[in-house]
Amino acid sequence: MKADCISKNEQETTNFGRKIAASLHGGDIIALHGDLGAGKTTLIKGIATHFGINDVVSPTFTLMQVYQIQNSKFKIENFVHIDTYRLNNEQELTTIGIADYLGAPDTICLIEWPEKIPNLLKNKKVLRIALEHTESETARQITLYT
Repeated sequence: MKADCISKNEQETTNFGRKIAASLHGGDIIALHGDLGAGKTTLIKGIATHFGINDVVSPTFTLMQVYQIQNSKFKIENFVHIDTYRLNNEQELTTIGIADYLGAPDTICLIEWPEKIPNLLKNKKVLRIALEHTESETARQITLYT
């Protein structure tokens, strides 16, 4: 399945993230593709707010940030934000425990720059979201692939 939309600004990207979040379940892995400044972290912040997480920052230097979901109605305990932009190799993520989270039934994983970890995502069910700059400075084309 493929779905497209145009987000006119950051707020619309955040709102789109909230809509996506409403359909997520434990074990879901979301791979976000796009250039620097395309809105990947903005979309993740929107997804996070659906789960009551309001302090998301990009883990560019730490590679992975794990947030605890406090609301038991979601049946999800962990919200994991992974940013592989500065990753040297897949082993770095393995060393910090990514295997404990990828596809875990009580976890949602969101990965920026997933193209850097193809072997870790092999044989995993992954929702792919591409964010692209448009002719407008603030608008983004968002494409979902299942």
